[in-house]
Amino acid sequence: MFTSESSSATPIYSLDAAGLDSWLARADAARASWVKATGFKPERGRWLAVPDDNGGLACVLSGRESDDRLWALAHLPALLPEGDYRFQPEWSTDEIQRARIGFGLGGYRFGRYKKQPPRSVRLVVPEAEQRELKVLVEASIYVRDLVNTPALDLGPAELAASAEKLATDHGAAFEVISGERLEHEFPAIHVVGQASSRPPCLIRLQWGEPDAPPLALVGKGVIFDSGGLNIKPGDGMVLMKKDMGGAAHVLGLAKIIMALGLKVNLRVYVPAVENAISGNAYRPSDIIRTRKGLSVEIGNTDAEGRVVLSDALTWASEEGAERIIDMATLTGAARVALGEDLPPLYARDGQQARAIQDLSFEVEDPLWHLPLYKPYNSYIKPAIADLSNSGTSKFAGSLTAALFLDHFVEPQVDWYHLDIYAWNLGDRPGRPAGGEAQGLRALWAWLKREYGAG
Repeated sequence: MFTSESSSATPIYSLDAAGLDSWLARADAARASWVKATGFKPERGRWLAVPDDNGGLACVLSGRESDDRLWALAHLPALLPEGDYRFQPEWSTDEIQRARIGFGLGGYRFGRYKKQPPRSVRLVVPEAEQRELKVLVEASIYVRDLVNTPALDLGPAELAASAEKLATDHGAAFEVISGERLEHEFPAIHVVGQASSRPPCLIRLQWGEPDAPPLALVGKGVIFDSGGLNIKPGDGMVLMKKDMGGAAHVLGLAKIIMALGLKVNLRVYVPAVENAISGNAYRPSDIIRTRKGLSVEIGNTDAEGRVVLSDALTWASEEGAERIIDMATLTGAARVALGEDLPPLYARDGQQARAIQDLSFEVEDPLWHLPLYKPYNSYIKPAIADLSNSGTSKFAGSLTAALFLDHFVEPQVDWYHLDIYAWNLGDRPGRPAGGEAQGLRALWAWLKREYGAG
């Protein structure tokens, strides 16, 4: 999608209404008259190919709203004639880079099962500005591809293989815990995945200098969620290949961290399971053990994500993480509260969480801070176990899920939880229906500020 040199690159002008007036005032009279005659309106998603004197392509006018940056060019890769293009707006460097990211994501198509005709539409970007740009675009594409892949072709073993390749590409240590060791050491992960013909596992990746600050990423890897014995209805199950979206996100964030050399000792933990139904499926009212030693009463087998995360968060704490970020497609309640595009962010450090929220809006990758309201712990305290995975109230479902996870992270750890959707319900420029990366660029911007990159 990007090239550093092109002598034949066609200029792209991204224009709102005022910008079009300014462009017309600067253009030669004949070309300005021609554009006016077309009736072109500089609206979001519209564009106009302007011919030169020989019938070739002189430039492209692309409409936008006045505050559009990230998605200002996202519609163009699928529409422009093949060739190279140059974008030179009067914007800040950060704004230009966001528009380039949107352009890169605008060329995305998931082509594993349906052939997509190749198109060569490239944007000229100076070599010095390409490194981070390419990594951020590639990480989002990596997440989208994983989330879009059906569970038939992406079970726990295949997810582990993808993580292993990522580790190999960046010189990271890698291991998979499964079988008897998983059952004995990580019983909550085992019990959720035991009903599937594809065995559960816990994926672990480690990268960075041992004396660097220890940062842990934990991602929910439920490769398909039938709901278990509390089986979902058909319309609730149809998108459940995306229930490993949290795993895809932490692997995508790890890809950014390793490729751009964040100064951390990184550990990634992915509990990979299928929430299936068979004779040995775990049941409502079962009380299960966790690695932490806390007992959990199963109020609903469809609230499995927090159960598998509990053991992974416990291990991350045991291994000395000073900061833990977990990401999970955890609750429908988060979507009811904030919709598909705005994941809630929970944190013990409210001031830091609000700073992340502000930064996320600056980079157009929004997150919204919600409180860890401790009085609601009473909702997840059953009579005969330490915790309930479903609770006694239908209210505050995303918040009580976060409170459940809070019990498995040691008190001194700086912990952040993102309840993501990982999906676009419909097609928009740069955001086709299907898997989506949410919060990656926001978290990267924050982590880079916190630790510094190589």
